[in-house]
Amino acid sequence: MRQNPARPQKGKKMSKLTKKQKKMQEMLEGFEQPSTAAAAIDKLKEISDALAKFDETVECHMRLGIDVKRADQQIRSTVVLPAGLGKEVRVCVIAKGAKATEAKEAGADEAGAEEVIDKIAGGWFEFDTLIATPDCMGMLGKLGRVLGPKGLMPNPKTGTVTFEVAKAVKDAKAGKVEFRADKQGMIHVPIGKSKFSAEDLLKNYSTLADAVLRAKPSAAKGTYLKSVFLTTTMGPGIKLDAKNVAAEIKEHV
Repeated sequence: MRQNPARPQKGKKMSKLTKKQKKMQEMLEGFEQPSTAAAAIDKLKEISDALAKFDETVECHMRLGIDVKRADQQIRSTVVLPAGLGKEVRVCVIAKGAKATEAKEAGADEAGAEEVIDKIAGGWFEFDTLIATPDCMGMLGKLGRVLGPKGLMPNPKTGTVTFEVAKAVKDAKAGKVEFRADKQGMIHVPIGKSKFSAEDLLKNYSTLADAVLRAKPSAAKGTYLKSVFLTTTMGPGIKLDAKNVAAEIKEHV
């Protein structure tokens, strides 16, 4: 006989909600979903201010209507968030001579060629973003197995393989984030901190959403933006009205 999914199976205990989870549920009572981004951000900030003991990261999660198995429907790009990410981004640049000097003058935390590569090979990873000039990519080949799994390997698609090192460094420091569809067609991107103003979070979200919409592959058919959720590190996920995203972001981009 088939079990009723609404009832707990015999012998299995229902997990109890913690006090924080109960309070979270209470704060969500009456909150209408799907929501607008502005309303979702206000609610997430309210919950975070009341319950979180640290400055949570605000995240955006999107499910896209793409066939990730097809090469012409792969999505991988970057966007600079106008309000930044609320954290210091450490930038390392692999470049020679004048380009290394240019990178340091632009604010790179480390810049150089062979000496920096040897440093990384020895286990040094005190950086969040790695940028390289095209003529230095050959030297980085031996570190592919180490840099790849960490998501640190420079790539032309993300603007981290370039001779315009000063611009790349400044963009990274300003809050440049990568968005990339995973095997399930999902994109997961941080858009700031819960202590940001609602206006700054809304600007960051709108800039990201606009970039994702613009990145739609021409080969993608049917509904492109399947679902959109905003959440915080320890907070609830709030569903947005995916059909209204394009119209809503026009007001903030």
